[in-house]
Amino acid sequence: MTEFKHTTVLLEETVAGLNIRKDGVYVDCTLGGGGHSQLILSKLGSTGHLYSFDQDQTAIDYNQDHLAPYIANQQVTFIKANFRNLKNELNQRGIDHVDGILYDLGVSSPQFDDAQRGFSYRYDAPLDMRMDQSQELTAQAVVNEWSYNDLVRIFFRYGEEKYAKQVARRIEKVREQHPIVTTGELVEIIKEAIPAAARRTGGHPAKRVFQAIRIAVNDELGALEESLEQALDLLNDNGRISVITFQSLEDRLVKRMFKEKTEIGDLPAGLPVIPADKKPHFKLVNRKPIVPSEDELKENRRAHSAKLRIIEKLQEG
Repeated sequence: MTEFKHTTVLLEETVAGLNIRKDGVYVDCTLGGGGHSQLILSKLGSTGHLYSFDQDQTAIDYNQDHLAPYIANQQVTFIKANFRNLKNELNQRGIDHVDGILYDLGVSSPQFDDAQRGFSYRYDAPLDMRMDQSQELTAQAVVNEWSYNDLVRIFFRYGEEKYAKQVARRIEKVREQHPIVTTGELVEIIKEAIPAAARRTGGHPAKRVFQAIRIAVNDELGALEESLEQALDLLNDNGRISVITFQSLEDRLVKRMFKEKTEIGDLPAGLPVIPADKKPHFKLVNRKPIVPSEDELKENRRAHSAKLRIIEKLQEG
């Protein structure tokens, strides 16, 4: 059994945000180490059910053992799929509506800490970065085959890298001589491209470029937007979605989508009441994102950038 140890961030707050009903149907879009799934299952009765998604087979395998008692009671169904296929996968299982959906975004600690997965700039490993190891596109393909313009675009857009052009140009120069195949090689290329003064501030110099490549390889933002649209459509009245983000691009996307669903449309001045067709169908449960407590930050340094946003579908009529 592959170990999949992972300290779940904002565990209690995220599950509490779903307002679990014992007989409800819930979805954990990011099974990972099973922390959120386990807590949801502990609150469900015999007629409640949880559908847990993960595109990483390692997570599914680990939780076959970790959540074995709930599997035996037929309370949980594992689905190996990208959560962008949320609605289709649930529909195939006869589920059209659910009472709550949870997202814990980004890369899990076991994925980061497994050097061979190629997610981390701290280990020398093959350039991979695939969350779903059955997909074809890898970080090596992005680095060696994508055009200079495409590399600049993703480094700037997904990594917010100030020196996107310099890094892309350096990559282009090196790959003309030989393929770039390891994370260690890429780290050195990035260091060479970024001015010395800039390397001394703002954390590890490769952090932003690695984030950008990972997002591109897994189409993380595209998958999130598609999935959230489906999730909002799947909710029963009074159902909720809890989303934990770990970087600004994800958080801005979630914030924008939730804002669009909860704002009142443009109205003529002086209307005594809001017309029914202009009333929002959702409300924000927390106006400002929930962030980890000081105690949690002491226990888990990887929680420092986490933000939790929760939305609820309003009852019709």
